[in-house]
Amino acid sequence: MVTFAASPFSEFAAQCPPGMLIVGVDEAGRGPLAGPVVASAVALCKPRPGGLDDSKKLGATKRSTLDEQVRRRCAWGVAVVEPEEIDRRNIFGATMHAMTLAVARVAEAMGRAPDMVLIDGNLTPQGRDAGWVWPARAIVGGDAREPAIAAASIVAKQWRDRLMVAAAADHPHYGWDRNKGYGTAEHLQALREHGPCPLHRRSFAPVAQMDMIAEMIA
Repeated sequence: MVTFAASPFSEFAAQCPPGMLIVGVDEAGRGPLAGPVVASAVALCKPRPGGLDDSKKLGATKRSTLDEQVRRRCAWGVAVVEPEEIDRRNIFGATMHAMTLAVARVAEAMGRAPDMVLIDGNLTPQGRDAGWVWPARAIVGGDAREPAIAAASIVAKQWRDRLMVAAAADHPHYGWDRNKGYGTAEHLQALREHGPCPLHRRSFAPVAQMDMIAEMIA
């Protein structure tokens, strides 16, 4: 597990009086067969970057621009949970833990705990991860409704995409620069031909099946 954070400018921290620190959280990479799950937490700057929206609705250029703006001007945290830990915890537990770590880094960067954490989806880590200690509210479709969640979705997706493109250079068979580890026809065919690599999630059915076949052949 790896976490990253940026310390905000002093004037940004000063804009957040007591009772007003809202943090948005989202994740990227819950469904792929390979690579980490990445969670991001963002406390938005004022004025916030324009055009924030669900990362899946944005073109690559716009998403990249917004990612840079958010990480340059706002307080943010990113947590990366690798495949081995995903297999140990299961993907739900790994995602909840990644969200907890990301929020903890924002709190560290701000020097104070958030007063409310808004999370995309219908569940929060509250009561589901031992490290979670903040008030939280889940919002279905929050990445399209709440700007702080939208910002987190953009940062998480861009961060994970960069990781998968870099991983593709070391594991070129699977086409991760194109499919980002999802179970596309290209990726599944490569699994059949080459078997899984250390970045595959062994607990996910298509990968587990390849492991079973390899053991039977051996």
